[in-house]
Amino acid sequence: QVQLVESGGGLVQAGGSLRLSCAASGRTFSTYVMGWFRQFPGKEREFLARITWSGSSTYFDDSVMGRFTISRDNAKNTAYLQMNSLKPEDTAVYYCAAAPSDRLPDWRPNTYDFWGQGTQVTVSS
Repeated sequence: QVQLVESGGGLVQAGGSLRLSCAASGRTFSTYVMGWFRQFPGKEREFLARITWSGSSTYFDDSVMGRFTISRDNAKNTAYLQMNSLKPEDTAVYYCAAAPSDRLPDWRPNTYDFWGQGTQVTVSS
């Protein structure tokens, strides 16, 4: 079991950057694959990025490739999503998610077991 809490969202101008953090409870954070998703009003959650338990492998959706990076610090039980060159269309609620590392989750939200409460990101034009 792991509990996730996102932070770092807020209001930023187009072209700016934000770094989201996902703090995890428990001593087994390093055994989880971490993912980031976002959700637009009235839409399903969409996959953004994934990082393996060791941080050695990352995967990004094409929509954010080259603008967003994912990282983790297992000593701090925290995963990060660095978002650069933000656009108004990036405005959404951003969620982190976790899945046990004995399987590799994909882009589908139901392949992750645990979710944070979400943090709002608003990009003004």
